[in-house]
Amino acid sequence: MDGESLYRETLRIKGDDFEHGGEVATHVKALLKQLGLPSALIRRLSIANFEAEMNVVMYAREATLDVLVYPELIRVEVADRGPGIADIAWAMQEGHSTATEAMRARGFGAGLGLPNIQRNTDELEVKSDVGVGTTLRYAVYTTPRPKLG
Repeated sequence: MDGESLYRETLRIKGDDFEHGGEVATHVKALLKQLGLPSALIRRLSIANFEAEMNVVMYAREATLDVLVYPELIRVEVADRGPGIADIAWAMQEGHSTATEAMRARGFGAGLGLPNIQRNTDELEVKSDVGVGTTLRYAVYTTPRPKLG
């Protein structure tokens, strides 16, 4: 990004904290509303943030979620310390899940987390080191981008 961000915040997510799962996504949603961003953009980013946050709650020990708001886009990075993802391509397919029975009993683990993040963002990068953790970087543009080709 060439310009300065309008807003930046780093939030912490605790693993295995189902009671507070979703609070970070809700906080970011409120921030975006205060900044006057379009509701369709807020909805898309809120879905992505919730999915990313719940993946941390379900699988990792902890993470940070960094949100940077620029005039032309919102960038989010979620960096966790957890088991990592051995096969990212497999994890990106709808319905593929490593959720435990306890997670499924809570209504999670349908295998839609990463696919929902991809569907609701304009850019997505997933990097993971098994035994170390996973970093998601995604962005949503504030205005439609022209189609090339």
